[in-house]
Amino acid sequence: MNSQDMSIITLVLHASWVVQLVMLLLLGVSVASWAAIFRKLFALKRVKALNEDFERDFWSGTSLNDLFASAAQNAKNAGPMERIFASGMREHQKLRERRITDPGTLLDGARRAMRASFQREMDVVESSLSFLGSVASVSPYVGLFGTVWGIMHAFTGFAGMEQVTLATVAPGIAEALVATALGLFAAIPAVIAYNRFARDIDRVANHQETFIEEFTNILQRNLGAHPGSPSGH
Repeated sequence: MNSQDMSIITLVLHASWVVQLVMLLLLGVSVASWAAIFRKLFALKRVKALNEDFERDFWSGTSLNDLFASAAQNAKNAGPMERIFASGMREHQKLRERRITDPGTLLDGARRAMRASFQREMDVVESSLSFLGSVASVSPYVGLFGTVWGIMHAFTGFAGMEQVTLATVAPGIAEALVATALGLFAAIPAVIAYNRFARDIDRVANHQETFIEEFTNILQRNLGAHPGSPSGH
């Protein structure tokens, strides 16, 4: 390669096949990482919007039975909080159909159903987060491997030369360093996105856990004041 021709494309084309393979891998990982970032960004935005819409309806004074009927009809498009609410109401009604009237048993059953639903919802919300974490932690090392291999390959090529100058060394070193640059290019957005999404998911989880406690308290008040099925709050 001409020592004056140091464009990125030329460096990539003249790198060894191992370094090229590492670069191709890192490029593919970077594309997959950006796709996961945008999917998660839109998914979290939708989760927040659906939770806020349901919570607004929940505190508007609509009866629990009406909210449960609406959640059952809207099951496919419901948000996590609405599905958590529906699971608690469903378990509560099943226990009452079995003629269980003990308030403690009814509350425990509804709470367990909501906690199980909460865990399922959080598993969905947290999907792709581990992938971003892996990209953030592994990509720099993969790039470093490509750089080390490229430098070894370059110095092996210099072994037969009688005189080695900076002009002959620089292209081979530059080729190898491109792999490190690609590793950082893949890792840095993944690190930023992972930290941002982790904070957002924690807020969603705390919000939903607070709702579970508030809904449990409403059920407890209704059971204490009305022996029949809960109808308001």
